[in-house]
Amino acid sequence: MGSLESPISLKRAGSRNERNPFLSRTRSRFSRFLLFNKLDYVQWICTVVVFLFFVVFFQMFLPGSVMDKSPDSLDDKDLVFRELGYLKEMGGLDFGEDITLEPCKLLQKFQSQNKQLNLGSSSALNRSQHRFQYRKPQLALVFADLLVDPQQLLMVTIANALREIGYEIQVYSIEDGPAYDVWQNIGIPVTVLKFNPSGIGVDWLNYNGILVSSLEAKSVFSRALAVRSRQYTSAGQIELVNDWKNVFNRATVVVFPNYALPMIYSTFDTGNYYVIPGSPADAWKGENAMYLYKDNQRASMGYGPNEVLIAIVGSQFMYRGLWLEHALILQALLPLFADFSSDNDSISHPKIIVLSSDSASNYSMAVEKIALNLRYPSGVVKHVAVHGDVDGVLSMTDLVIYGSFLEEPSFPEILIKAMSHGKPIVAPDLSNIRKYVDNRVNGYLFPKENISVLTQIILQMISKGKLSPLALNIASIGRGTVKNMMVQETIEGYAMLLENVLKFPSEVAPPKAVIELPSKLKEEWQWNLFVNLQNSTLEDKSSKFLNNLEEQWNHSQRKKFGSPVAMNDSFSYEIWEEEKKMHIFDTKRRREEQELKDRTDQSRGTWEDVYRNAKRADRARNDLHERDERELERTGQPLCIYEPYFGEGTWPFLHQSSLYRAIGLTGIHVLESLTLRNMYAQWVLQSTKGRRTRMDDVDGPSRLELLKNSYYRDILGEYGAFFAIANRIDHLHKNAWIGFQSWRATARKASLSEVAETSLLGAIEKRKYGDALYFWVRMDKDPRNSLQQDFWSFCDAINAGNCKFAFSETLKTMYGIRTELNSLPPMPEDGGTWSVMQSWALPTKSFLEFVMFSRMFVDALDAQMYDEHHQSGHCYLSFSKDKHCYSRMLELLINVWAYHSARRIVFVNPESGVMQEYHIFKDRRGKMWVKWFALNTLKAMDEDLAEEADSDHSKRRWIWPSTGEVVWQGVLDRERNIRNRQKEKRKQKSKDKQERMRHKHRQKALGKYVKPLPEEDMEISNSTLLTSN
Repeated sequence: MGSLESPISLKRAGSRNERNPFLSRTRSRFSRFLLFNKLDYVQWICTVVVFLFFVVFFQMFLPGSVMDKSPDSLDDKDLVFRELGYLKEMGGLDFGEDITLEPCKLLQKFQSQNKQLNLGSSSALNRSQHRFQYRKPQLALVFADLLVDPQQLLMVTIANALREIGYEIQVYSIEDGPAYDVWQNIGIPVTVLKFNPSGIGVDWLNYNGILVSSLEAKSVFSRALAVRSRQYTSAGQIELVNDWKNVFNRATVVVFPNYALPMIYSTFDTGNYYVIPGSPADAWKGENAMYLYKDNQRASMGYGPNEVLIAIVGSQFMYRGLWLEHALILQALLPLFADFSSDNDSISHPKIIVLSSDSASNYSMAVEKIALNLRYPSGVVKHVAVHGDVDGVLSMTDLVIYGSFLEEPSFPEILIKAMSHGKPIVAPDLSNIRKYVDNRVNGYLFPKENISVLTQIILQMISKGKLSPLALNIASIGRGTVKNMMVQETIEGYAMLLENVLKFPSEVAPPKAVIELPSKLKEEWQWNLFVNLQNSTLEDKSSKFLNNLEEQWNHSQRKKFGSPVAMNDSFSYEIWEEEKKMHIFDTKRRREEQELKDRTDQSRGTWEDVYRNAKRADRARNDLHERDERELERTGQPLCIYEPYFGEGTWPFLHQSSLYRAIGLTGIHVLESLTLRNMYAQWVLQSTKGRRTRMDDVDGPSRLELLKNSYYRDILGEYGAFFAIANRIDHLHKNAWIGFQSWRATARKASLSEVAETSLLGAIEKRKYGDALYFWVRMDKDPRNSLQQDFWSFCDAINAGNCKFAFSETLKTMYGIRTELNSLPPMPEDGGTWSVMQSWALPTKSFLEFVMFSRMFVDALDAQMYDEHHQSGHCYLSFSKDKHCYSRMLELLINVWAYHSARRIVFVNPESGVMQEYHIFKDRRGKMWVKWFALNTLKAMDEDLAEEADSDHSKRRWIWPSTGEVVWQGVLDRERNIRNRQKEKRKQKSKDKQERMRHKHRQKALGKYVKPLPEEDMEISNSTLLTSN
């Protein structure tokens, strides 16, 4: 669902020493000698040799003949078990007791946060909060496809139960499939997402929680990505690993179905792993096993069709004493071979397969050595290392013995697989096994303290070379048991997790407790919905998806580095190192060239060239003067609608036409003092993170410094765009009317259609309603207002019941009211509606008046809320820690201002463009607080604040000066005086220049200029000279 931190981690118990886990046990003199005498490496090797000698020595006391089943031989075996137990007490043998699976504190962390929230949510004003429960909590389930697989069965079962306790669920899928009908049959709507060039258009903020059930949109139920992550690391594909880590980190919780997967995926662990055991995947495979596995599986591994195959399995966790447990199980199975007399050649010996996840060759050698010392016939015992096809090996065995004595936190997954294949199981009576297995009903149990009972069980199960009828019947019952095993734990686990993770707004009714869920929904998976679809072929979709992803990533790397050579395997670390060296060298060279350039004299050209270059640089530096085709088209229109947005996820909801212009509210990244390979380079990257490229979007933080503060950027929300546009509006907005539209209105399909846009522009040009507020997202259609509440009741519902109090206190602070008079402006209940979601249009002049009022209102509201909210994150307008705090109250502020400032309020149907005026003037008489909202009153208050800000330079925290321009008569006079002084200074410079020109020294001519004769005259004169001579 979101992010999961393994609720359980594999670590040694805190009271044990990790290197020597036997230090805290009762030690013999020999063990204390080994411990307290600091032995060197050679002495430790000698100690190990002595230990192995003792093991071989005790094997001499084992029964000498596998055919002997007399009472004396059983007594000898008990002696061996006692001797092995003695070795265990010495610390040399380890049954895994020092391995402790400690649950992570993730769930406890959420629970403690909820407790702190309940204690501190009332804030410093000790305000009580109320939950109105107008609508159900919304959940979205996201799938990569709707193919029929165990994951669909799991999620259908969980969704059906969650819906019963009060959740409302919507399913999204990237691709369609047969499971579409399954969801429709249970009444849950399904939407198949369609890609468009700008992305997928879904407003995920409509949902209180999102459960993503796929890597490619696949649950992390397989080991595919975990295995590949090691390949990525070894191949130097660090960026790909980091990308996956970011994907895992974005989730609040990442849920795994068993306790081994979180450790396998430890590369991506960011502290949000969680485990909810239980899945129908193994039972699903068992149902289809008959079609997948045939007798030729035995032949491929060298076993005959009539041979009895016994599988010894163990814990999914590896620990040092595992080989000892296998040795004890093999020892207990020896008497079984007494039934297979050497003179009876018609029945072959049973075969034993030791399954483990340890693929090391030395473990196979250890198993063979144990079998040899126990005097098993050659070829009877075989070790098989299984990583993937465990079901293939289990399907061809006859019975399965669980040979681990480690208490695991849930029922062993390997036993679920065995039972789903219809194999009788034998296991120690551990608590988590005994919870689901009844001895001699659906399985066999033996006490781990008395392993000789295992021998008796095996002799009862196998008779004359085949399983007894009782064992077959128990296997059949076990298969039915495992089909619906752990359903209750899974459903309760998800319900409890959602209860602790999700934070519901005040208008949302919390779900019922999971104990109120009908028992029939917790007893079995919803197999009945998949009866006709269950035999569908399962594909390895995760591997296919990862292959495509790696191919795309490698292609992007080739494109990035301009390499024409195909990168079949991976990203080359050497190429990256070379790229960094070249970048460092170029940076150093450019710096040196710039320094040399600054030290040399350069021709600056004429003064005209200098002025021209300075103006060109100023225009290039100032975005406000950049004009593209959309801006040129927008110039002649009466209206411009701005669309505030936060980050890349909102891009699909932004319009491209010239009527609209987006304003980005994401922050500016500054990266300074980056040191690479002992080379110091100072980079200042004013990057446009989350902003669209090649678009004329307005950069909100660059227009208003306050929006560079993440606290105010979050708490103001789209109101920050109002302040940013109004600040020096003449430099940006050239239209007579201005509008705003939330990207969420587009996601909700409530934005203006082309017909409505034409209708709105026509009404504006004709001044049909004059100075009016046009809006197109109405309050009575808002999902938060399903009960059609009046204005103040709706405001209270979405603000924990404290909207009216906060509004009243803010107006008192804003206007300086000290009495107990009612300061809550009345909003009529006349059957009309109001604007929500900040989607409206106003004359630009009226918009500036509204911003003037809003700046003072926000300043007074922030003074009331800041201390408590900034320190603790609590706000009495919300039940949970909420970084948006009073943004929901600001969403409705436009209605209060428009009503009491005597603006006409007109609704524009976003589809048809039909207009309807609400709250007409004749019904408002005697109800409007005109004096409070009059322009003269607001302007006088604004000037007083500006004068205070201009004259008082104290360091007290005050946000009003940061929300826009500070203008009053004193500022205007000062600016006029500055302009006059500059004008006088320019005049004086001009006069001085003229005076210098009049009195400048003029140099006399050095001689008289004599014009040379033409060439013809020169020739005549030359010829005359020659004649005379």
